[in-house]
Amino acid sequence: MSLPSIDKLSASLRLLPGVGSKSSERMAYEILKFTPDQLNNLITSLQSVRDNISICPHCGAYMENNICSYCSDSTRSKETLLVLASYKDALSFERINNMHYSYHILNGVISPSKGISASDLKLNMLYDRIGEGYKEVILALNPDIDGETTSLYLEKILSTKFPEIKISRLAYGLPMGGNLIYVDELTLTRALENRKVVKGE
Repeated sequence: MSLPSIDKLSASLRLLPGVGSKSSERMAYEILKFTPDQLNNLITSLQSVRDNISICPHCGAYMENNICSYCSDSTRSKETLLVLASYKDALSFERINNMHYSYHILNGVISPSKGISASDLKLNMLYDRIGEGYKEVILALNPDIDGETTSLYLEKILSTKFPEIKISRLAYGLPMGGNLIYVDELTLTRALENRKVVKGE
């Protein structure tokens, strides 16, 4: 006999990437074994994320308590802007020493198969950022079909809107179909250093 509360928790856990029905059911029953303190800590953590985490209206990064650590960092480059698909990608680049660039996070990519179009990415935020005086925009999106589609779209739009801006892409060497969060620091460093210029000198 199924338990409605467990079924509901299991269904919620299946919303996580890579979690199927068996895994979510197993996790739900493991949570049932938590001590009251462990369960309260889990609930408090989830509530804290809900109440304190939001998206920066300037750069698109996650921020806590209305303070964006990237936008409030005055030491970041005001000449080079990395355009990323997700906040997790920014964390990957943060592992690289001496790469103190500014970021703009799209929080998604164009994906026809998932019904995500350019209008869903709030690109006006990106255009506003570039208009602040950056000299180079690096399109640092995942080397997969959706990342490539988004990069090609942005190349075309940015070349028209900002003819004076240098537009670059990460150098080849990143594996096609890969994900930036699993790429090591050396590969990321070489990809940045050997990036391909698609417009400008």
